[in-house]
Amino acid sequence: MDLKLPHLGEGADSGTVVNLFVKEGDQLTKDQPVLELENEKAVATIPSTGAGTVTKIFVKPGDKISVGQRILALGDGSAAAPETKTAPKPQTAQQTAEPESTPPDSREEKSKPSVAEAEPKPGVPPAAAPSLRKVARDLGIDLTKVRGSARGGRIILEDIRSYLQRLQRLASQPPAPAAGAPGPPQRPPLEQIDFSKWGSVLKKPLSPLRQVIARRMLENWNAVPHVTQFDEADVTDLNALRKKYSAAYEQKGTRLTLTSFVLKVVANTLKQHLIFNSSLDEVAQEIVLKEYCHIGVAVDTEAGLIVPVIRDVDKKSLLELSRELEEMARKSRDRKVSAEDLKGGTFTISNQGGIGGSHFTPIINKPEVAILGLGRSTNKAVVRGDKIESRLMMPLGLSYDHRVIDGGQAARFVVDLVKAFETFKEDLVKL
Repeated sequence: MDLKLPHLGEGADSGTVVNLFVKEGDQLTKDQPVLELENEKAVATIPSTGAGTVTKIFVKPGDKISVGQRILALGDGSAAAPETKTAPKPQTAQQTAEPESTPPDSREEKSKPSVAEAEPKPGVPPAAAPSLRKVARDLGIDLTKVRGSARGGRIILEDIRSYLQRLQRLASQPPAPAAGAPGPPQRPPLEQIDFSKWGSVLKKPLSPLRQVIARRMLENWNAVPHVTQFDEADVTDLNALRKKYSAAYEQKGTRLTLTSFVLKVVANTLKQHLIFNSSLDEVAQEIVLKEYCHIGVAVDTEAGLIVPVIRDVDKKSLLELSRELEEMARKSRDRKVSAEDLKGGTFTISNQGGIGGSHFTPIINKPEVAILGLGRSTNKAVVRGDKIESRLMMPLGLSYDHRVIDGGQAARFVVDLVKAFETFKEDLVKL
């Protein structure tokens, strides 16, 4: 039997082979890991669906494979039982006219014309079962426009399904521009420049992860009108709380970091401003306000940026969030994060404070509508009343989707966010 790549999940139909765990001649058992596949920033282990001896391997590390593609062949009794030969069924004239080499899809397209070809036949009711006529009436389908594929042109359920699929394909195609009207702007062809003409160069191929990051960033930047709101938060008292309880958290087996506080602050602020915890449904032209709070945290790894999602942040304690942060960061750096860990986020945090830098404009992680970027906190001279004091100030930048969020809403969100940082309650830190 041939072992093929199974379905990887919603929206995932391909990946890149990272590691192979078997070689030709190995004995393979059912559910034994066969290879590691990188897909959408995650690395998944693909198990075997059968047992036997590996007789041939069709892929190697670095290959990009799709669902249904052969991975390896198994022998030694694991092959499927040979089919019992039966007498061939008599073929109709239409079947014999078709060459055997014609792919099934091609035959379907040839036998089923486009919607435009199936013109109404006035005065001749189409042949179809009464139950099928009722289905057509309920769906608003004119059966005279459906080409029947059964004997005598009779319409069957498969014809209805094919007709609806063709309608969907036609609806998804952009309308042709009117005669003389300018079409959509065409992207200029890519130009490859030989940089070695001016000196020595080093070439490093883009990793599969970096290709995903590049594609997503370009899509998000082009699809979403970004606006960024900047401010600073006084985290002097919050940092004092972190230092005060740091040892207690270490005794519980985790580290109390500023990002743990940020998660809690952001979750509480999102409850006050639900529009920042939403998505834009461009098909239905609706804003989807989410009552759950799943926050993505950008993790800097050697392979590139990965954004695992922490679920139900608003329902978890600071201790639980600290533990989960450490676990997610470790899994991300070890490339053990699953594809599901990267989905379902409602808001994203990108904290560069541990590296350095000040204000920056983070790119929104579509279909979310906002992202918070944090820089390194520094001591600054701040006027408080009639006095100038040294305070620890943290720069922040809130990028938001201007299709959904207006500037006034963003300003109010940032004001409440800064206030939440500066008035963080000690009861939330105590163990």
